[in-house]
Amino acid sequence: MGDDVAAYAGGQELPGPLVGVDWLARRLGTPGLVVLDASVGAHRGRERRIPGARAFDIDGALSDHSGPLPHTMPDAGRFTEELRSLGVNGTDTVVVHDGAGIYSSARAWWMLRAMGFARVAVLDGGLPAWADAGLPLENALPEPAAAPGDFTARPRAGLFVGSEEVAAALADPAAVVLDARSRDRYTGTVAEPRPGLRAGHMPGAVNLPFGEIQRDGRMRPSDELRAVFAALAGERERLVLSCGSGVTACVLALGAELAGYRGQAVYDGSWSEWGLPSQRPVVTGAQ
Repeated sequence: MGDDVAAYAGGQELPGPLVGVDWLARRLGTPGLVVLDASVGAHRGRERRIPGARAFDIDGALSDHSGPLPHTMPDAGRFTEELRSLGVNGTDTVVVHDGAGIYSSARAWWMLRAMGFARVAVLDGGLPAWADAGLPLENALPEPAAAPGDFTARPRAGLFVGSEEVAAALADPAAVVLDARSRDRYTGTVAEPRPGLRAGHMPGAVNLPFGEIQRDGRMRPSDELRAVFAALAGERERLVLSCGSGVTACVLALGAELAGYRGQAVYDGSWSEWGLPSQRPVVTGAQ
């Protein structure tokens, strides 16, 4: 998955899957550089935005609403249609951000990677870091006009997985399933926020709340990230990542990428699927 390290934006190289606000500020407005706002929930619809940013709507068109699970991947045709409507071309470089810092932007990054688009990075610290740096903002309305792009999705197998693959990973001594939810949700000491879901976690899954791989809204340095993941995964390099609805699992995917892991997968249904009443095993407590 290291094919985006030497990607370019208007002749400029991406340093990796994460860029800082200074990097983006120096290149904002460069032809071929697209900025996407992947905010979800309460962080959508703010009055101010990074100049020219276009809405990557995970709550809306960029999730599959044909089934009962939230935030699952749309098919390649729908994804192609939506990215073209945002003016994204196959030769562009994309920087994604969100209003919470690093939260749903990692989901957009992983979705683009899963659809075969390598030239994408997450803005470290997101919109809060941009604003704190005193960088320019513009009115969020009206939406910036974009000429239709020529983006074409080319799905890559294995970046998103289903419950059967997760069950296999739980039984595989060479793999580890990491759960990005909070500790009280993982242990089952609080009820799940989505009605109808069982409390607890998959037997054998390991808890790594996504906030623990960040500091002040930014990703921790790569050496610290490697230490965090290694402490939980040991020698296992195969990481399967889960959360509540497949969003913050992608923060773990980003952290693992920065830590040097390759081949990780995100459970798209996450606890919204596994936690439903079913024969899938659920346990409570710290182990």
